[in-house]
Amino acid sequence: MVRVCPADRFDAFRALAERRGKPADRLMTSLAVARTGTATHPEAWAPAVAADVGLPAAAALGAARYYADFAAPHGSRHIRVCAATACFAAQAGLHLTAVERQLGVTAGTASSDGGTSVQAVRCLGYCYAGPAALDGDVPCTGPTLAAQLAGREPPRAPGIPAADATGDPVLLGGEVSGERPWQVWLRTVTALTPDEVHRQVAASGLRGRGGAGFRVAAKWAAAGRRPDTVVVANGDEGDPGSYADRLLMEADPGRVLEGLALACFACGASQGVVLVRSEYPMALARMREAVGQAYRDGHLGPSLYGTTTTLHIQVVEGAGSYVAGEETALIAGLEGGRGCARPRPPYPTERGLWGAPTVVNNVETLAAVPWIVRRGGSAYARRGTASETGTKLVCLSERFARPGAYEVELGTPVRHIVTGLGGGLKDGAELVALQVGGPLGGFLAADALDVPLTEADLAARGAALGHAGLVAFDRSVAPQDVLRHIWQFAAAESCGACSPCRVGSRRGLEMASAGAPPGEEYGRLSRVLAEASLCAFGRRIPPAVRSLARAYGDRLAGWDQ
Repeated sequence: MVRVCPADRFDAFRALAERRGKPADRLMTSLAVARTGTATHPEAWAPAVAADVGLPAAAALGAARYYADFAAPHGSRHIRVCAATACFAAQAGLHLTAVERQLGVTAGTASSDGGTSVQAVRCLGYCYAGPAALDGDVPCTGPTLAAQLAGREPPRAPGIPAADATGDPVLLGGEVSGERPWQVWLRTVTALTPDEVHRQVAASGLRGRGGAGFRVAAKWAAAGRRPDTVVVANGDEGDPGSYADRLLMEADPGRVLEGLALACFACGASQGVVLVRSEYPMALARMREAVGQAYRDGHLGPSLYGTTTTLHIQVVEGAGSYVAGEETALIAGLEGGRGCARPRPPYPTERGLWGAPTVVNNVETLAAVPWIVRRGGSAYARRGTASETGTKLVCLSERFARPGAYEVELGTPVRHIVTGLGGGLKDGAELVALQVGGPLGGFLAADALDVPLTEADLAARGAALGHAGLVAFDRSVAPQDVLRHIWQFAAAESCGACSPCRVGSRRGLEMASAGAPPGEEYGRLSRVLAEASLCAFGRRIPPAVRSLARAYGDRLAGWDQ
């Protein structure tokens, strides 16, 4: 028997696209254009898109049926209503029903004349002001959401409240102190070497802020500075409850680009990509404007500042789907394929975008790099804790008295963030459970907040740091409804690439919806999900449910298996 090395695993879609000049690069954009204002199913319009770019119909249908933006019907007026955790907690999920009733259109459908369509999405980045919706690209937020969409009230969309709680911001320097971007980049290109940049980041102890917490310098080193290396800024911030990346891309896009440029320099890459989720239209526009300005100012392009350094950056729009933010799924989407997680090895740093070594760092991670290169890795390492250094943007949801994004040092007690910075819950409401790090991050009970904000300390209590979004639940939401919400999210967002997650998430939703305490079958289901799922999405579902059961105690008995 011939044993095939995983690095040589055959990918039919990639091979076909490469033979035809990589037309898949244009596929996603073409699908987005074709879907606009089209209420029919993808089978009616996607094959023509495939033909236009030189691919078989199946290539376009695969993506069109998979990504939420393409699969949902689009009327002339398309409304995306957030059904994610923070908006759910704001009104126990009743806002979606109110919108459907006001517009006469059910989520996932279009009106009979194709004039209006409604799509339920998971997170629009307005967790601090929810519930929220996008009417086209116009945001509407707050308790009167349905009235705004019905035209009885003007749209309301407050900006993101942001504050530094460290005294020396790493990430919010531009937002709160007016620091200008690209100053570090100029000095780096003209006076430093890639080794020097890499050493400073290694000394800083910086870890990825996208949830996995992998050491940034180690990931950069794994790419080996091969000449075809690509660095991707992952702006597909899918964790409901977090809007840190949206804040950075909208308020300080130059800092994000400068961090990406420094990462490219350290990795020996001449190509960078910024992936921005489609649910962030303002961030997408700001990033594209910032890239254009950077080229005009001479920060990007060939022979930068009279040196041999060349760097080109492009901005790409995502198409919906939570799992598509996972790095291998993100790469598949950039190639025009379904955003499903790929088996590893090979790792992206070995074989990523179109087979090239690819480094994927999230937006917040890259935004910290200019500070580190300017001030030194040792200065950054003195922030936070010895094992988890630096600062983190923590996002507080609408239920808090003072919602917003706060830059804190890692190790800051969660209770201080909740009560000191957030002011507790508004209107004197009682905190019952706190979700940390997204819907699959985990929950803490109100009496269990004396824990440092670090990955290790939260993991020891069954939660996870993730993107560090904090969503508060008060007594207005029943614990059974929160449980069902988690399973609904899992079932809807499973990419379907592996049966343990695809089937298990749906079966879990059936059990949660039944209302009866789970039995032995749930214990078996939980073990299969945790041990056999292809990626962290499926593996995180059982711990998230267990942490919720612990937070609510007897009211969710049996779900802590």
